[in-house]
Amino acid sequence: MALNVITSGRISSATSTTFVSTIRAFVRPSLSLGSTRFAFSTPRSFHGGRIVAMASSAPGSVNKPEEEWRAVLSPEQFRILRQKGTEYPGTGEYNKLFDEGTYGCAGCGTPLYKSATKFDSGCGWPAFFDGIPGAINRTADPDGRRIEITCAACGGHLGHVFKGEGFPTPTDERHCVNSVSLKFTPGNRNL
Repeated sequence: MALNVITSGRISSATSTTFVSTIRAFVRPSLSLGSTRFAFSTPRSFHGGRIVAMASSAPGSVNKPEEEWRAVLSPEQFRILRQKGTEYPGTGEYNKLFDEGTYGCAGCGTPLYKSATKFDSGCGWPAFFDGIPGAINRTADPDGRRIEITCAACGGHLGHVFKGEGFPTPTDERHCVNSVSLKFTPGNRNL
């Protein structure tokens, strides 16, 4: 069956009713097409000929309204994760932590980095040379000078990734991450 998804337009009432019925017949809460997952809400997701669906590259997608994020995050976590802020260099609790474990998203808990990929870059923020596959999205900043990294599951701002700085790491990348964006779980390095 061919499936055409219209993400930013309108479809006719007859077509939309058929489309929504077809989706509901085959989809429980979500639909995965390749590496993209579409989450469909209750029947109220269809308004005025427009289907509302959110796409995410992470299977465990976490989508909340900003008011809900504000209620579950500390003011500093909200400022950094949801408003793309930055903590002061050298102040984060994970900057100099090199214990074995996993660093997850402080917003949704998704594992992002293994401690085996963490290194001391001297930049003042936790630095990693690679993330857990599929856990991190990269987007060019509007100014075109930096690449922002976000949690693939909830979209929380982590920091920026820099390439070609000459660090002796396998990827020659530095993921410069705000400690506030992370939650460390001690454990086996080879997770």
